[in-house]
Amino acid sequence: MRSARNQSDLDRRRTGVARIASACACRGLILAWGLATGLAGCVLAPHGTGDEQAKLDAASPPYEPRIEARLIPELPAVATWQDVLSRAFLANGELESSYFEWRAAFTRINQVATWPNSNGALSFGYLFSPGNMKAWDRTTIGAGFDPSMNLSLPVKTRTAGKEALDAAREAGDRFRAVKFDLQRRVLVAYLDLALTEELIRIERDNLTFLKLLSDSAADRAEAGGPMQDLFKALIESETAQNDLAGLEAKAQSMRGMLNGMLGRDAAAPLGMPPDLPSPRSVIADDATLIKMAVSQNPELAALAQQVAGRSDAVELARLAYLPDVIPSASITGSVSQSLGAMLMVPTKLPAIRAAIDEAEAMTRSAEAMLRQTTQDRAARFVADLYLMRNAERETELYRARVVPAARQLVSSSRNAYAAGTIVFADLIDSERMFISVRRMVAEAQIEREQRLAELEALAGVDIETLGRQANTDTASAAHTARAE
Repeated sequence: MRSARNQSDLDRRRTGVARIASACACRGLILAWGLATGLAGCVLAPHGTGDEQAKLDAASPPYEPRIEARLIPELPAVATWQDVLSRAFLANGELESSYFEWRAAFTRINQVATWPNSNGALSFGYLFSPGNMKAWDRTTIGAGFDPSMNLSLPVKTRTAGKEALDAAREAGDRFRAVKFDLQRRVLVAYLDLALTEELIRIERDNLTFLKLLSDSAADRAEAGGPMQDLFKALIESETAQNDLAGLEAKAQSMRGMLNGMLGRDAAAPLGMPPDLPSPRSVIADDATLIKMAVSQNPELAALAQQVAGRSDAVELARLAYLPDVIPSASITGSVSQSLGAMLMVPTKLPAIRAAIDEAEAMTRSAEAMLRQTTQDRAARFVADLYLMRNAERETELYRARVVPAARQLVSSSRNAYAAGTIVFADLIDSERMFISVRRMVAEAQIEREQRLAELEALAGVDIETLGRQANTDTASAAHTARAE
């Protein structure tokens, strides 16, 4: 009797121990699953992600509100180039699209740098058998990861995040390039319109002068003078009137195109100042401009980030030689508990080598493109700089020497014609020369400003910023020299 009681106590102890073991295994399984679930929010973000996020946040305020809710100020009745450029940055759809491409590229960092990169998987099984077993002992619960997707090593995920960060930085530099290209196109269009308006003013002055000549020729004809002068004056007047009408039509067309860049209706009014824009000063010397400008070109910066991204792609392709692991755990009531792992050994070695070769070839391609583009942009910057300086020289020459001489020629010709010492054709030729000189002055001045806009787009900075930076560097160098 005592022996049977002792056996019963022993069985109860064994059952208790089994239950405790099952409970511990169950808690272990729950703990492992909880750990895996917690890791689902882990992002192995590469160094520099926070800085890129700050740049993106700084650029976001104008574009995050939808266009319907965005407060875009209207242009004043007389719009300066600053007014036009400010509106273009706020309303241009191409620039906004480039911003959202940058934002989309940045969000891919979290997509590829999240670890574990595989979804969790829970399994449940129940054993149907005639044996005398408890329901808990018939139950099998398993936890692991999606067997259809390998669980990558953290180093692979981190490298994929570096590649995505390079792509995001490239998109940020592309956004900057689009912004300066838009600035260039808007300024060139505005300056073309300003030049056309100046030519209209010149042509109106010419018409006023030709009307006076026509009236004078008509009076001379009535007094018995030659009719040829009257006919010439009328022909010149009609020709000038036709030129004026053509310029006015051209100006309206330019307004429509410029309004399109500004997100406005093509027929919206766009008032221009009564004079040409004042020339912007360039403080830095040519050598300093060339040295600083090319190094900050946004297109070159984007290509440099592309090279970095493809270098990281080579590293990621090489990491494919490392195996992946798929861990798992399961418990079957109080019967068994197990932990396991599936090792995914890379066997597609030719494919891995081919992927590495492809990534290396793309890296070499990007490096060659960066090298050639650097040379092209440097050459273009120097060429535009020469053209800008030449336009400055021409403007100064025309204003200082040619315009005063043309004015004196017209004044002398008028007096000589009134005195009858020259013929009407000579007077018309003098007036034509004066009008031509005025046009050349306006065209040279606008040419200089347009070349300046081209230089800003190539440099990726405002020319005034280059000047201030040049002065800062010069002052710093002088201070260092004095200290030494």
